[in-house]
Amino acid sequence: MIVAICGPPGAGKTTVATRVRARLEEDGILVRVIHSDDFSSRTYEQLAERVAAAPDPGVTLVDGTFYRRAWQTRFRTLGDVQFVLVTASLESCLERNRRRADSIDEQGVHVVYREFDEPEADLEIDTDRCGPDDAADRIAAAIEGWLE
Repeated sequence: MIVAICGPPGAGKTTVATRVRARLEEDGILVRVIHSDDFSSRTYEQLAERVAAAPDPGVTLVDGTFYRRAWQTRFRTLGDVQFVLVTASLESCLERNRRRADSIDEQGVHVVYREFDEPEADLEIDTDRCGPDDAADRIAAAIEGWLE
């Protein structure tokens, strides 16, 4: 199973993905996490290639904005793919981005937030209303349900 954790920069995707991985591994589920930040060019092409090359057992968590519909559509063709949309207000995304060691230009946050083409999400988590631990619990529970 492939789970794309998507949303604008600063919404909490990486924080949540890390905690989801820990929860699933506690339950004995094999988990791989692939971050879009690990690629400097052709990001979504390289993500798709890496996911397609991953072994079948377990869960592959893919952490990226996926803010363009074409990227979402491409990932849906890779097999059993679920999209988890992680959202937050623009103000929260900007503030979280400012606190990151690897922050991006604020204009980039504005652009992605404004141009974000929301996927047909299988689950949506608002991190303004739900802390990272609660978000991870909800996502891990959903994934375990999808695996059944």
